[in-house]
Amino acid sequence: MNDILARRARRATMGIALSVALVAGIAPATAIAAETSSPIGAVALQTEDAAAAKDKAYAAMQEALKNLEAAKEAASPEKLAEIDDDIAAFQELYDMIVAEAAKWREPLPAMQANVDAAQAKYDEAHNRTSGLQAELDKALEALGDEEPSTAIKEHIKQLRSEIMAAETREKSCEDDLHHYQRRLESQEKQVQHFESEAKEVKARIDEDIAKRNALTDDLEKAQAAYDDACKAYEEAKAAADKATSPEITQPTETTPPSSSAQPAETTQPASSPATGKDTAPSPSKQANTSNGKQANTTADKLANTGDTTPSAIALAGIAAMGLGITAAATRRLKNSK
Repeated sequence: MNDILARRARRATMGIALSVALVAGIAPATAIAAETSSPIGAVALQTEDAAAAKDKAYAAMQEALKNLEAAKEAASPEKLAEIDDDIAAFQELYDMIVAEAAKWREPLPAMQANVDAAQAKYDEAHNRTSGLQAELDKALEALGDEEPSTAIKEHIKQLRSEIMAAETREKSCEDDLHHYQRRLESQEKQVQHFESEAKEVKARIDEDIAKRNALTDDLEKAQAAYDDACKAYEEAKAAADKATSPEITQPTETTPPSSSAQPAETTQPASSPATGKDTAPSPSKQANTSNGKQANTTADKLANTGDTTPSAIALAGIAAMGLGITAAATRRLKNSK
C-alpha cells in the first residue's frame, strides 16, 4: 500500500514539473499581451503624450517670447519718440506749405478777372480794327476806275489813320492781355508747386503714422500671442503633472476585504487539555501548514494586484510550492514505512 502511494506521489511530482515547464513557455507571451493591454501601459502612453504636449507648448511659448521681445525692441519708447518727432516736424512743414499755397492762391480770382478784362479790351480793339479795315476795303472797291474826289480821298485817308490807331490800340490790348495771362499762369504754377510739396509732405506724414501704428499693433499682437502661449503652457504643464502624479502612474494596492483576511496562527499549548501531556506537531503537519500558507499568501498577492494574467515567475513559484508539498508527502510515506 505504501509503495502504491509513493508511486502516485512521484507521478504527481513529474506532472507538476511538466506544468512548470509548460507555464514557463507560455507565460512570457501572455505577460507581453497583458502588459500592452493593461491600464498601466495606457497610463504610460498618456503620460508620454502629456509630456510631449508640455514640451511643444513650452517651445511655442519661447517662440512667442522671442517675437514679443523683437516687437518691444522695434516699438521701443525711443523709436516711437523718434517717429513722433518726425511726424511733428513734417506736420509743421506741411502746415507752412499749405499756408503758403493758400497765400498764393488768394489773388488768383482777381488776377483771373484782370485777364478777363484785358481779353475784353483786346477783343474790342480787334473788332474796331477789323471794322475800319472792312470799311476801307469797301470805299476802295466803290471807286472803281474813276478818279476819286477830294472828299473821298480825305475819307479814305481818315480810315487808314483810324485803322493804324486801332491796330496800335489792339496791339496794346493784346500786350496787356498777355501780361495778365503770364502773371496768372505764374501764380497758378506757384500754387501748384506748393500744393505738390504739401502732398509729398502729407504722404510722408501718413507713412510715419502708418509705421507707428504698425509697430504698436505688432506689439499688441505679440503680447496677446505670448499671453495665449503662456496660458496654453500652464494648461499643458498641469495636464503633464496630473498624468505623472503617483495616483495615476502607480496602481493602487487593493486591501482585501475583512472576510478574506488570513486568521492569526494560534499557538498550541504545551500540554493537551485531554491528556495533559506535551504534544508537538509532526514534521509533516508543519510542512503542510507552511506550504499551504505560502500558497495562500501568493494567491492573495496575485488577487490583490488585479492582474488577470500572472507572470511566468509567479506561476513558477506556485508550481515550486506544489513540488514542496509533494516532496513533504513523499517523505511522510517513507517515514511511515
